[in-house]
Amino acid sequence: MNGADVDTGAGTGGTGVAVTADGHGRGASPGRGPGGGRHGAGGRGRLLAGLRRRLVRRRIRIRRTRGRRLRRALVVLLTLLANLVGAAVVAYHLTKIPEPHPETAMQSTVFVDDHGDYLGRRGPVDRQEVPLSQVPRYVQEAVIAAENRSFRTDTGISPKAIARAAWATVSGGDRQGGSTITQQYVKNALLSPEQTLSRKAREALISIKLDRTRSKDEILQGYLNTVYFGRGAAGIQSAARNYFGVDAKDLTVSQGAALASVINIPSYYEKAGSDPKVTAKLVDRWEWVLDAMADSGAITSAQRAGARFPAFRFYPPGDTDGQRQYLIDAAASEAADRLGITEDQLARGGYTVRTTFDLTAQDATAELAADGTDKKAGEKSAEMTAEEKAAEAKAGGKKPAAVKTGGDVRVHTAVVALVPGDGAVRVLYGGADYASQPFNDARDGAVEAGTALEPFSGMKLLAPLTGLTRTAAPTPLRLTSAYATAAAHGVYATPYTVAKITRAGRTLYEAHPRTRTAMKPADAGMITKLLYSQSDALPATQTGAAGLRTLWRTAYDERLTLTVALFAEHPAKGKKAALPAPLPYTAGSRSLSVSEGVWSKIVGTAEGHDPAAEPNPGLPTGQTKPILATR
Repeated sequence: MNGADVDTGAGTGGTGVAVTADGHGRGASPGRGPGGGRHGAGGRGRLLAGLRRRLVRRRIRIRRTRGRRLRRALVVLLTLLANLVGAAVVAYHLTKIPEPHPETAMQSTVFVDDHGDYLGRRGPVDRQEVPLSQVPRYVQEAVIAAENRSFRTDTGISPKAIARAAWATVSGGDRQGGSTITQQYVKNALLSPEQTLSRKAREALISIKLDRTRSKDEILQGYLNTVYFGRGAAGIQSAARNYFGVDAKDLTVSQGAALASVINIPSYYEKAGSDPKVTAKLVDRWEWVLDAMADSGAITSAQRAGARFPAFRFYPPGDTDGQRQYLIDAAASEAADRLGITEDQLARGGYTVRTTFDLTAQDATAELAADGTDKKAGEKSAEMTAEEKAAEAKAGGKKPAAVKTGGDVRVHTAVVALVPGDGAVRVLYGGADYASQPFNDARDGAVEAGTALEPFSGMKLLAPLTGLTRTAAPTPLRLTSAYATAAAHGVYATPYTVAKITRAGRTLYEAHPRTRTAMKPADAGMITKLLYSQSDALPATQTGAAGLRTLWRTAYDERLTLTVALFAEHPAKGKKAALPAPLPYTAGSRSLSVSEGVWSKIVGTAEGHDPAAEPNPGLPTGQTKPILATR
C-alpha cells in the first residue's frame, strides 16, 4: 500500500476500519471523532448555521415588510384619530349650552337706608347680579390674576388641567384644580359638580362653545355674579357687602385683590379678620395676586407699593333680627305693592330697595327705648320731674303716689318719626326684638288715645283724617301723620318707607310724595301755636294719656314729626289673654328721654326761629309749600 492509509468499507451507515501504514486496523467509535455523530462538533456547527440562516431570512423578511407594516399602523392611527375628531366635532355641534341652574339664577333683594347703608336682605340666596361695568377694571384683573391669567387669550379650556383631572379621576388620586374661569363658570352655573370623566368632557365642550359664542366680558360677568366667596355670599356684589360693607363698584384695589384671593378656598378664607392664622395665609396670597397684577400692568408700581391689606368685617356676624326686621317687613310689603308682585317674588328678584329710614336714628331709638326695660314695672322712680308728676296726675285723675302696680307687667314702646309735607318715615320702632315679637306696635298696634288727639277736637278734618278724633285707639303711625299735617300747614302726606327700587342698575320705581289738603291752614296754625304755648319750647309738643295705661308724646316742627307711645300690659299666659296694666312711674322720664334723644339724632338740638310768630306756623319762614325730604 506504499504506506498510504486505505479507507475500506466507509459507506454511509458503515462502521469502517482504518488501516494504518503498518497494516494494523483500528475501529472508529461512533460519536467521538470529529464529525462523528449528531452530537459532535460538526452537529453543533450545523445547528448554529441553521439558526443563523433562519435569523438572516427573518431580518430580510422584516426589512422587506417594514414599510408595509408602518403604513398599516399609520392608517389605523389616522383612522382612530379621524374617528375621535369626528366624534368630537359631532359632540360639539350636538352640545347645547344649558340654562343656568335655578339656584344660580336666584337673587336676594337688598335693603339699604336713606343714606345707602346696608339694612338687610330677603331671599334664599345671598346674591345680586351687577353688570360688569359696575365692577372696577382692577377688580376684574385681580380675579383673572388669581384664577386664570390666560383668560383673555385662551380658548375656554386648559388641556393640561383637563388631562391632570382626568388622570386623577382614573387613578383615584386627589381632585385637581386649575380650570379656566370659563370652565369654573360652566361647572358652577351650568353643570353639576360631580367629578366624572363624562361630566369633565361635557364641561370642556361647553366651555369651548361658550368661548366661541360669547364675549370674554360676558363670561367674566357671569362668573363674577355666581362664584362663591364664602360668608354665604355668591357673586361679587354680595361679597363686597359681606366682607367690606360696600358695593362692588366702590371696592378699592386692595379690597378687590383680597376678594380675588378668597375664591381659592372660600370656606377657609371667610374667617379672615377674626382668625389670625387664616388672615396671615390670606395676606400671602393677596401679595401674590398684587404682584401678578403689577407684572401684567393691571396696576401701576405706585398702586402696588401703596397697597395695604384691607380690614375685614368681623365674622361670624351677630344676630340679624332685632330692629332691622321691623323695617324690612314694612319696606318689603310696600316695595312689592309698588312693583305689583308678591313679597316672595320680591325676595327672589335681586332688587335693591332704598328705604327712607335713618338707620343711625333707628339704632339710637332702640338703645334709648331699651333703657330700664329690665326693671320691675312697679319700681318707683326716685327722680320724677314736676312736669312728669303733673302730667301723670292729670291723665289719671290721681296722685302718682296712689297708683300701685304689681305682678308681671310688660311695657311696650312705639316710636315713629316722619317728614312733614313729604311722608318719608325716618324711624319706625315697633318693639324691642323682632325675634320675640314680630308684630310692629308702631305701624299696626292700636294704642288707646286718651287725650292725645284733643288738639284736633272741633276742627274739620278732611280725608284721610276724617273720623280721627272719634278713633279710640289709633296706630302711632296714623297719629304721627295727623300732627305732621299740622306741621305742614294742613297738607297731609301719605307715609311711605320706600324711596327707590333698582335692579341691575336700572331704576324701576322712585317715590314721589302723595299729598292732599286734610285741614284748613288756619286750623293747622292754631294747633301749632297752642302746642308751642303749652310746651314753651321748640319743638311744639303734645303730651296725652289714657289714664295710667298709655302715655303719648308728640313733638314737631317743619323738619320732623316725632311720636313716642308707651303702654303696658300683663302678658298672655296659656289661655289667659293679655290685659292692660298701669305704666310704671318711670314712663314719663322714659318718654322724654327717647323723644329728645331721637330728635337730636335726626335734626340736632332744638334751636332756631319761633314757629308761633310766623305768618304760616309749621313751615319755614317764607315757605308756602310743604318741604320734600326724599334724597
